[in-house]
Amino acid sequence: MREYAVVLLAAALVTFLATPVVRVAAVRFRVMAEVRDRDVHVIPTPRGGGVAMYLGVAAGVLVASQLPSLQRSFEFSTQTIAVLVAGGLICLLGVLDDRFGLDALTKLTGQIAAAGVMVLLGVQLAFLFLPVADIGTLSLGPDVGVPATILLTVFTVNALNFIDGLDGLAAGVSAIAALAFFAYSYHLGLVGYDDVASAPALITAVLAGACLGFLPHNFSPARIFMGDSGSMLVGLMLSAAAVSATGQTDSQTLGSAANLLPLTLPLLVPFAVLFIPFIDLVMAVVRRTRRGQSPFSPDKLHLHHRLLSIGHSHRRAVLIMYFWAALLSFGAVALSITGGTVEVLVIIGALLVVGVVVVLSPRARRAAIAAREAELAALKERSRAAHPASRVKGGGPAGPTVPVAAPATPGPLPTGQTAGVRR
Repeated sequence: MREYAVVLLAAALVTFLATPVVRVAAVRFRVMAEVRDRDVHVIPTPRGGGVAMYLGVAAGVLVASQLPSLQRSFEFSTQTIAVLVAGGLICLLGVLDDRFGLDALTKLTGQIAAAGVMVLLGVQLAFLFLPVADIGTLSLGPDVGVPATILLTVFTVNALNFIDGLDGLAAGVSAIAALAFFAYSYHLGLVGYDDVASAPALITAVLAGACLGFLPHNFSPARIFMGDSGSMLVGLMLSAAAVSATGQTDSQTLGSAANLLPLTLPLLVPFAVLFIPFIDLVMAVVRRTRRGQSPFSPDKLHLHHRLLSIGHSHRRAVLIMYFWAALLSFGAVALSITGGTVEVLVIIGALLVVGVVVVLSPRARRAAIAAREAELAALKERSRAAHPASRVKGGGPAGPTVPVAAPATPGPLPTGQTAGVRR
C-alpha cells in the first residue's frame, strides 16, 4: 500500500506542477474554450489540461517501474504499457480536437483506433459472468472479446466527455471512480484472486493521482479545462481498469454458487463506479434521438445542468455529483468486499435518503418561498378589501360616494368659508 501511495503522490505532484506550464502554452497557441450558449463559464478559458495529466500518469508509471514490490506488474503483464501507449494516442487526438475542433466522425475513428491499440497490446475482455438462466461464466475469444473491449472503451470515453461540463466535475468524479476501482483491485490481490502488484491497481492509482493533481487548477473557478485530451484519457484508463479488474477473472471463483451476490458484483462494480457518466450519456442519446437530432449535438440538459436549474450553485452542484459518484462506487465496492452485510446496506440506504433530500432541497425551498409569498399576497388583498376606505370606494355599508356638484358660477368664496367635500 505504501508503494501505491508513493506512485499516486508522484503522479499528483507532476500533474500539479505541469498544469501551469500547459496553461501558458495553451494561451500561447490559442487552445481556448470560447464561451458558448450551453457553457457555464463566462470568459474564454485555456484547455488541454489532459497533457499535464498524461505527464503525471507517465511519471507515476515510471516511479512504479523502479519500486521492487511493483515491478511484478510489468514482468507478468503488458497491460500498463498498453494503457500508457494508447493513452498517449488518445491524448494527442484530444489535443487536436481542443485546438482545431474535430468533427464527431473523426473523433470516433480516433477513439476506436486508440482502443484497438490497447487491445492489441494486451488489454482485452476474457471472461463475462451472466447470472441469468444458469449461463454462468462465458469465456470470450478474440472474435467477441476484442469488439466488446473496444465498444466498452469508446462508450466510457464519451461518457466522461459528456459530464465534463462544470469546473472540477470530470476530474473529481474520475478521481473517485479511480480510487474505488483501486480499492476493488487491491482487495482482489489481498484475498488471493490476483497479485497485489497488479495492472488495474497501478493504472487506477496513477490515474487518481493525476486527477487529484489537476483538480486544484480546475475546481471552480477553473483556470484551465482538461478538454477532450483529458476526458478521453481518463475514459480510456477507467475502461482499461474495468477490463483488467473484472474482465480477466472468472467471477465464479469469487464466491459460492449458492450466494448470488459475490457472483454478480464483479459485473456490477464497473457499472456502479461509472454509473453517473453512463446514465448521463444514455439520457443524452435518448433525448436527442427523440428530438430527431444527432446524439452528439450539444444541449444544456445534462445532469449537472439540471442541478443548476433546480437552484443549486455551481460548486454545490459539483459537490452533489461527487457525493453520488462516491456513494455508488464505494457502496458497490463495500458490498463486494463485505458480501452485503446488514450494516453496510443500512448505511448505504441512509446515505441514499440524504442524497435525495440534498438534491431536492432547493426546489423544496423555492416552493416554500413561493407558497409563503402567495399567502402574504392573499393576506394583503384581504386586508385591503376589509379596509373602510376600500369599502367606501367599492360600495358597502357606508353606501356609495356622493358626487359633488360643481359651483354654478366660478368665483371667489365668501369670506370665512373654506372649500370642502360633503360625504
